[in-house]
Amino acid sequence: MKKLLLLSAGILCMGSLRAQTFSDAIMMKKKEICFAFMYNQGQWDHYWEGTTLIENANIGTFTRNTYMPMVVYGITDKINVLAATPYMKTQSSGGQLAGVQGFQDLNIGVKYEALKKDFGKHRVSVHAVAQFGTPMSNYLSDYQPYSLGLGTQELTGRLIGQYEFNKMIYVRASAAYLWRGQTEAERPYYYNNGSYYTTFMDVPNAVNYQAILGGWALKHNLRLEAFYTVLNCIAGDDIRRWNMPQPTNKMEVTQAGFFAQYYLKAIEPLKGFSVMANYSQVLDGRNMGKATNIGGGITYQFTF
Repeated sequence: MKKLLLLSAGILCMGSLRAQTFSDAIMMKKKEICFAFMYNQGQWDHYWEGTTLIENANIGTFTRNTYMPMVVYGITDKINVLAATPYMKTQSSGGQLAGVQGFQDLNIGVKYEALKKDFGKHRVSVHAVAQFGTPMSNYLSDYQPYSLGLGTQELTGRLIGQYEFNKMIYVRASAAYLWRGQTEAERPYYYNNGSYYTTFMDVPNAVNYQAILGGWALKHNLRLEAFYTVLNCIAGDDIRRWNMPQPTNKMEVTQAGFFAQYYLKAIEPLKGFSVMANYSQVLDGRNMGKATNIGGGITYQFTF
């Protein structure tokens, strides 16, 4: 679930003037820097075993807590760099399996503003993002769903388009392709629509689509967004009946949610800070938990 939570659960970094995420249409100006800290909790007590939604008393209620520091820096007005290092903790209320905690993956990215054009009150912009992720620690990837992540390197290419009216209301859409490598398990055999006598598992590539409707209120101090996102692996197998998931599974998820951010620029001692809150719900899935996510965070931006 790690990329879904990072890309689509509303984990956003936006400073008091400008800031950005890996999937929005905001650019920071040259030498501007934004530090952010976000928290997200996802919980589920039902999950899809293949396409069948079931409940498993050996897991009970599963909880994943994510603590993520993030930094964004404007190299130029049109080229920004981003970095995020999530720390995760997993646990469940049932069964005998213990949760784990630790740093997951280092994610770094470059965003390029390819087009920004104004037509009176109308603005159209296009951005391209290249993102790379690699495990920060030697965590066990074949310990799903408790594992910190998929334990593989990942390269993401994303294209973002946005239309904004009168600097108040906007719609945004993005599409991304995630290239993934292999992960190593601590067992010499596994089944993935056939028998494999190796410790290495192929993690399926995936596509990610996102649509957002957003707007500003309270004299541009409050930002509100509603989002809808889809993440689908293009290959992989299904969880076998009453078996544990594994990194080779074909994960699919559809999720919707809301995001709010309030800028504290009207309060002089807190100028440069903002606070955020988000909520999302998994609507449909495959080999995934039907999770409810809630979170929040704080950002601080200044010119470096």
